[in-house]
Amino acid sequence: MKKLIIASTSTIHGGSYLDYLLATLENHFKDCSEILFIPYARPGGISHDDYTANVRQAFAKINLTVKGLHEFENPVEGIQKAQGIFTGGGNTFLLVTQLYQNKVMDVLAKTVESGTPYLGSSAGSNITGLTMQTTNDMPIIYPPSFKTLGLIPFNLNPHYLDPDTNSKHMGETRETRIKEFHAFNSTPVLGLREGSWLEVSGEKIILKGNLTARLFQQNQTPVELEPETDLAYLGK
Repeated sequence: MKKLIIASTSTIHGGSYLDYLLATLENHFKDCSEILFIPYARPGGISHDDYTANVRQAFAKINLTVKGLHEFENPVEGIQKAQGIFTGGGNTFLLVTQLYQNKVMDVLAKTVESGTPYLGSSAGSNITGLTMQTTNDMPIIYPPSFKTLGLIPFNLNPHYLDPDTNSKHMGETRETRIKEFHAFNSTPVLGLREGSWLEVSGEKIILKGNLTARLFQQNQTPVELEPETDLAYLGK
């Protein structure tokens, strides 16, 4: 049975890394003693070792140890043997490229489908959808494919922002960009605001947190979904 926490962000305003999710994660990873961290999304400025060290500090608060996937000679084996998995944020183009280059995209999907608990934040959440095409990130590298894990039957737009009616900014809004995606693609897109997450348990996909999420579907008016909504119907 699939068990995923798919978070819009790792850190909310005024908080520390993963703090707002720690109680949820303690239960989510209750049968684990060690978490496998996938650090592939971070483009420069911080090494895989340093990124993993930051994650290690956060998980220590709930008595879990962390090992980075980059520490394994055989990344496929590292994923297959993981008790629990966390993919952090950064740049989705880089993350997807490295998952393909290390030949772990398919094995990661199969491992999570088989019941290994998974946590994603930001880019690590983007990859749980059908494709990465609704990321906010710049295409700093060219991935072999836009296809991702397909663990949920729609795409995500983490860090979703509503238009600021007081702003003089004349550029595209997130809503505009998602509508542009729907000019060529029929995949539903969920705008997930910071502080919200999806809790996947088997076939259930429940919106968690205190905020609504904005659902976009091709040729339909966007709708606001209340917390505790089950989005599994989008796959039917």
